[in-house]
Amino acid sequence: MKIAIVSVSKRGYDLSFKIKNLLDNDSTIIRCDIYHKDVKTVFNLVFNEYDAIIAIMASGILIRSISHLIVSKVSDPAVLNIDDNGNFVISMLSGHLGGANKLTLKVAELIDATPVVTTSTDVNKKLGIDVLAKDLYLSIDDTKEILHFNKSILESKPLVFTVNSSSDYDYLFNYLNDNTLEMDVSIYFSSRINENEIEVECDNHKITLKPRNVVFGIGCRRGKSKNEINEAVKTVLKDLKMDKSRINMFSSAEIKKDEQGILDLSEELNIPVNFVDLDRLKLFKSNDIQESDFVKSKFGIAGVCEPSALITAGFNSKLIYKKTAFDGVTVSVALGENKK
Repeated sequence: MKIAIVSVSKRGYDLSFKIKNLLDNDSTIIRCDIYHKDVKTVFNLVFNEYDAIIAIMASGILIRSISHLIVSKVSDPAVLNIDDNGNFVISMLSGHLGGANKLTLKVAELIDATPVVTTSTDVNKKLGIDVLAKDLYLSIDDTKEILHFNKSILESKPLVFTVNSSSDYDYLFNYLNDNTLEMDVSIYFSSRINENEIEVECDNHKITLKPRNVVFGIGCRRGKSKNEINEAVKTVLKDLKMDKSRINMFSSAEIKKDEQGILDLSEELNIPVNFVDLDRLKLFKSNDIQESDFVKSKFGIAGVCEPSALITAGFNSKLIYKKTAFDGVTVSVALGENKK
C-alpha cells in the first residue's frame, strides 16, 4: 500500500512524521510520503496516485477538498481522517475494497488512538463480500452487486459458494471457516464452474470472483537451504494473513536459476518458479522498488526479489509486500491481474 499523509497545522505536521516512522517499519506499506498545507492542490495531485490518504485535519476541510474527486468505491483510494491531537482515526472512504477500515485499525493501534469504523457489515460483525474479495486478493466481476450482497448478508440470507473441484481452494475454505461467524454459508463443487472462478450466490443474485495473480519474489545468499527460505516465506504469509495455497508462483532472477534451496522449495510446495532474464531486469523501472547497490554493481540490475516478482505478476502488477530480509533471504510479494 502506498500512502500519502496530508496535514494543515504544525501539530498535524509533527504527527505526520510520527505516523510515517511507524508505518515505514511495516513491510505491507510500500511507500509513505508526507504533504503539508495547500491541501486542495495536494489532494488533486495525490488522490489517484496513492492507495491510501491519511488526512490530519478537520473533517470539514477534508470533505470539501475531496468531494469533487470521489468517483467509485472500486477506484477511490482509502481515506482516513485524524484530528490534530491524534485522538481519533476515522475510516472515511473506501472502507472495504480500498482497505480504509483495516488501515484505520492499524494506525489507531500505532498511535494509541480510538478507531472509528461505521460500515454496516463491520459494526454488525458480518463478512462483507467485498471484504472477502479484498482479503483473498480476488476481483469481482460486477461491483454493482456488492451493495445487494452486503444488504442480504446483514439480513442473514444464506451465502452459497460454488467452485470447480479441480482447483485448490484451501485458502477459501480456511478463510470462510475462520471468518463467517454465525453466517449461513454453504460450499458446492461443480464442473460447470471455470477452474479459476468462484461463483457466489445470495438472495437470487450472483457474483463471480476471480483470483488475482500472487507472486512471491525470492532472493537469497548462495547456499541457503529449502528450510531457511521456507521459514521466510511462512513469515510473510503470516504477515499477510495469506494461506499458502494462495501463492501462484515463485520468482527470482536468472542468476538464481541453479539455487538449490529455491528449486527444492518449489518442488516440495508444488509452486512453479520463474527465473527472469537479466536483460528484462536491466530494462525494468519502478519507483516502488528498493535498489540494492551491491546487486547493481555486480549484475547491473536494481534488485532481485521485487523486480522479478513484479515482472512475473504481469501487466499492471503492484507490490503488496516490500523487500524484507530474513537472515540472508529476501522476500517480496507482487499482485497482478486475474490468474489465467
